[in-house]
Amino acid sequence: MADFDVFNGDADGICALLQLRQAEPRDATLVTGVKRDIALLDRVSAAAGDRVCVLDVSLDKNREALCRLLEAGASVWYCDHHYAGDIPVSTALETHINTESTVCTSLLVNGHLAGAGRAWAVVGTFGDNLRESAQRLARPLGLSAEDLKRLENLGIYINYNGYGSDLAELHFHPGDLYRELLPYPDPQAFMRDNRDTFEKLEGGYHEDLAAARSIQAEHADDVAAVYVLPDAPWARRVSGVYGNALANEHPARAHAVVTEKPGGGLLVSVRAPLSHRVGADVFCRRYPTGGGRAAAAGINNLATDQLPAFVDAFAAFYRDADA
Repeated sequence: MADFDVFNGDADGICALLQLRQAEPRDATLVTGVKRDIALLDRVSAAAGDRVCVLDVSLDKNREALCRLLEAGASVWYCDHHYAGDIPVSTALETHINTESTVCTSLLVNGHLAGAGRAWAVVGTFGDNLRESAQRLARPLGLSAEDLKRLENLGIYINYNGYGSDLAELHFHPGDLYRELLPYPDPQAFMRDNRDTFEKLEGGYHEDLAAARSIQAEHADDVAAVYVLPDAPWARRVSGVYGNALANEHPARAHAVVTEKPGGGLLVSVRAPLSHRVGADVFCRRYPTGGGRAAAAGINNLATDQLPAFVDAFAAFYRDADA
């Protein structure tokens, strides 16, 4: 029997798996990648009797591969908060899916484990930019304001590390970062004992964010704003967390961070207004490579010549939603 742990390379995916494996250790093959690399079940070759755990990747984007694994006789435990579409019916499939805009995979795993890894659930929830949900989750831990802020920052930095066009652009491979975090039930202990890793993430985040903030908006009004970042590794690394930062600073406004891709085309990260976390997935699914969840979604490939029409459509969508 073989085990496979399949997880998104962002903070939510990593922290969800940390909770599970600290509570239920398994010697599993890790399958992960950059945040936008979500067709991860295509990489899994499982046979009858094998176990596959899937965390924080859309079932809708992995349905064909999931059905293949189930037909091969593998059992699958699937936990996620993205749009799922039709869920296959199989006694070998157990799903924990909740697409509410205030929920993430780390929160779902925390509920499944009855809080056994709560501190890492808090880190993952902060990383997914669900600040109010993370603060509520953290209350039983009795943390000081300073310690809670440290967990928030760690979540942001782990999330930041997941963005890039390929693994070479990341500071750490998500699988390697997960392995470095795994021995630590307490995130504070990790930050104390692994200063080099933490400071590399922290320094990279602040350097890349400062570069993003130097760029003027392509469009900005009270309802929506669009920023276009250049074809550069720093821009791809910071694209998602910059969208989160903008959302926190302007909670009544929707944001799109558009990044030029190597070889042409555009990558888009969309954040719904924090005051009304809806519509990001609906808007992005208008485009062939779009998807995500109500509060945060994206488009993996938008033609460059479609940018003006995209800006108009994005502003109109949220103007209508605000009406």
